[in-house]
Amino acid sequence: MYKQLLFLGLILIIASCINNGDERKPVAKVNNKILFEDDIKAILPEQLTNDDSLMFVNSYINKWARQQLLLQKAKINLDKEEESIDKLVQQYKQDLLINKYKEAIVKQELDTLVTQSDIDSFYSENKEIFKLNEELIKLRYIYFGKDVLNPEEFISLFKSDDYKSNTKIIEQELELKSYYLNDSIWIAYDDFIIKTPFLNKYDRSDFLKKNKFIHSEDSTGVYLVKVKDVLLRNEIAPISYAIPTIKQMILHKKKLELIRKIEETLIEDAIKNKNFQIY
Repeated sequence: MYKQLLFLGLILIIASCINNGDERKPVAKVNNKILFEDDIKAILPEQLTNDDSLMFVNSYINKWARQQLLLQKAKINLDKEEESIDKLVQQYKQDLLINKYKEAIVKQELDTLVTQSDIDSFYSENKEIFKLNEELIKLRYIYFGKDVLNPEEFISLFKSDDYKSNTKIIEQELELKSYYLNDSIWIAYDDFIIKTPFLNKYDRSDFLKKNKFIHSEDSTGVYLVKVKDVLLRNEIAPISYAIPTIKQMILHKKKLELIRKIEETLIEDAIKNKNFQIY
């Protein structure tokens, strides 16, 4: 309580000295800059104890004072640079406003529909930019513990590799530790290895072979892997794998075209209305 009264008294003394007719309550002053009570209230966190509030206010006042002293010292010693800084700030403000306006227009006007025809054309015309920097694989695998009652059935179903056998495997998924049977989708080799660390013991170049079959066992269980297809680094990525990137690139191109069209329209309208003239 004593601390609070002391702090309040300090504020009142400062206020009586520097109020200068302003109805707001000042709490600190650095040369001609004043920090008001309302400024602190606006940033004071809620639900603080009295002691914590005093600590926060005291810390904030000291931080504000240091900032003002440094700023005022900088203005004195960097007087010649201040004009240049003001220009940079003004340019940044202009750029920020223009970019915000462009974003708003793009959000409202941009046609985000990308058809399969758009994707096919873009891929056909730009295949070289889709060279892989990673290996892709199509595969399937199952991993089950040695305590399952029907290991031979799982092995037989896995080797059958047809819709019916895959369905039977999935029906018994509770007996599997993990599995992946969709070998129609390209996935990154590195991503797959992260999820299946047991494959780290295989040489990368030896594993990345078409129709590679692996039957491996350890103390935890049995692994069956069938690599259906492989694409190596620097080969062209298949369109199915590149679709997310293609869509992003098409939309970016549409965005640039829309912005250019907006800028051209603004110029044309300004000239037509005689708001833009070149002397």
